[in-house]
Amino acid sequence: MRITTPYGASSTADEVSEGIDLTGKRAVVTGGASGIGVETARTLARRGASVTLAVRDIDRGRKVAEDLGPGVDVRHLELTDHASIAAFAADWHGPLHLLINNAGVMALPSLTPDPRGWEFQFATNHLGHFSLTARLHPALAAAGGARVVSLSSSAHLFSPVVFDDINFNFRPYDATLAYAQSKTAVNLFAVAASARWRNDGITVNAVNPGAIATPLQRHVGGKLATPVELQKTTGQGASTSVLLAVSPLLEGIGGRYFNDNQEAVPVDHRPAGVEELVRSVAPYSLDPENAERLWAISAAAMGLT
Repeated sequence: MRITTPYGASSTADEVSEGIDLTGKRAVVTGGASGIGVETARTLARRGASVTLAVRDIDRGRKVAEDLGPGVDVRHLELTDHASIAAFAADWHGPLHLLINNAGVMALPSLTPDPRGWEFQFATNHLGHFSLTARLHPALAAAGGARVVSLSSSAHLFSPVVFDDINFNFRPYDATLAYAQSKTAVNLFAVAASARWRNDGITVNAVNPGAIATPLQRHVGGKLATPVELQKTTGQGASTSVLLAVSPLLEGIGGRYFNDNQEAVPVDHRPAGVEELVRSVAPYSLDPENAERLWAISAAAMGLT
């Protein structure tokens, strides 16, 4: 059954978390030093959680942490550096209740491989978070009811994961298609991880935050293609992530894709209109067989069994 909530596109992270006490909970927000990552961390901290900003730029992270106040710390994380991911996970002690896989890159203008040869958007948006989450699995399991929220995009509707050519070795590189398949991979990870870790009390979901002007758009001129009336503030953009992370309405729900604080509607073709596009999900991005195939590829790529 499709999940619906009382909240919508204009709801803010503060509104969807009103009255929820996160005292004693520990949270990690990747990319927590910019864009909606800051707002997500701010809301979780305001509700009482101890929040760790997992960031590439430690100095910038510290400035954000100072602004957010007590209960927020900073740790280094580079999602395309496997040693960095392993070190972050190894240095984590005790339970982890909330993991927000928020960091990402979009629309790199030219084909860029990571140090192991994977297309950079796929490596950052999917593989890095896959490795981080898998390595933090013991901490998530120890929390008893941990939630993982991974940021996806309506762009997933523009391409499935092209399993036979993820790295554009045979196709001409296309920035939009590369970003799209990386976000399809985010959805598929939610499906596979939720199925694997259900007995550990861990749920994993994917969310489309919507169109928000942030540094994510730096490779496309810093402009949003979405009509102004459908654009969001950072507080509105963080709301679906926060809802999935903390709301009692989503207790035990995993392996799904949400946008505008509602579960998305499956479609059999990509909608032409933006309003329908943002509330839709491609079935190929939630297909269990695709999810298992991607898990096997990802585990091998990251040296995990």
